[in-house]
Amino acid sequence: MLPARTEAGSTGSWTGLDEDGGGGDHRPFGHAAAKRVRRHALKWRRAPSRTTIGRVLAAVDGDALDRVVGAYLAGQDSPGAGSGQRQVIAVDGKSLRGSARLSAGRRHLLSAVTHHRAVTLAQAEVGAKTNETAHFKPLLEPLDLDGVLLTFDALHSVQTNVNWLVNTKNAHYIAVIKGNQPTAHRQLAALPWSDVAVQHTASSTGHGRRESRSIKTCGIADELGGIAFPHARLAVRVHRRRQSAGKRESRETVYAVTSLDAHQSTPAELATAIRGHWSVEALHHVRDVTFAEDASTVHTSTAPRAMASLRNLAIGLLKTLGADNIAKTTRAIRDQPERALPLLGIINNPDTQGT
Repeated sequence: MLPARTEAGSTGSWTGLDEDGGGGDHRPFGHAAAKRVRRHALKWRRAPSRTTIGRVLAAVDGDALDRVVGAYLAGQDSPGAGSGQRQVIAVDGKSLRGSARLSAGRRHLLSAVTHHRAVTLAQAEVGAKTNETAHFKPLLEPLDLDGVLLTFDALHSVQTNVNWLVNTKNAHYIAVIKGNQPTAHRQLAALPWSDVAVQHTASSTGHGRRESRSIKTCGIADELGGIAFPHARLAVRVHRRRQSAGKRESRETVYAVTSLDAHQSTPAELATAIRGHWSVEALHHVRDVTFAEDASTVHTSTAPRAMASLRNLAIGLLKTLGADNIAKTTRAIRDQPERALPLLGIINNPDTQGT
């Protein structure tokens, strides 16, 4: 179930179908045989029609599919195994732009994605972006988060969710604090940061811009009032400078809190985790650019979510196998789809009959 189109210049898609109804009948015979596509009376094998595939996707149980995909990818991926590294997971949402219709808005999905390889461990449809907070706990409930570090943006910095993470799931967190937590944000900004030395710096260049980042951390003493945020042990201040070609330099200061103590994580590790949160954005970029997710107009029933789940499966599987360039790897599989079968554990034994 990886990209199967062979037309020159086409973009990979999960089903090998164009939007105007072109079918996947150009796949090699062996691929169709291994997928157990039924035979024609004359012993020809043909891929299912676009309509058939659409009916299956619309009827599939989205929750069940996401659970299976997440469990499969979790079994394939073992970031930090045996190395003592802490697993870090980002929680963030994404809208499926092409799924909107006059009578319905865009479908919105909430995902839990590993920093290590951007592998999706859990996904749920939440309706609108404003519903993400209510689905935070149901999304993470099935996952083993013992000792895991969770990163999330200001939208999810809700104290009830944080208490649940620490007390029930025995996890750690780094929470970005913005205007949605005015008391905590004011307290963080008022800390004596000018008296704290910069503890770690990093810089990067790419995509026509240069960015530098510095981080300071400060222990939060409960006896001195602490911070109005549960289980916070360290306050974090990240200062970013960004210079894009032909533009003025921009500066931004971001505050965060973490349940990790100073002896449990270094400033460099905290900086990496905060920056690594955008691994989920990188995954979304691959889904949009390589798999044209935003251009997809699939909108019936659970089909939009199912397609997103299958894209997560393709990207996650390739990532766990060490693929660095998903677009290049996808093109190679698109041109010879039988290459996908061994990746999925399917043995290709085509018989010699039919065409």
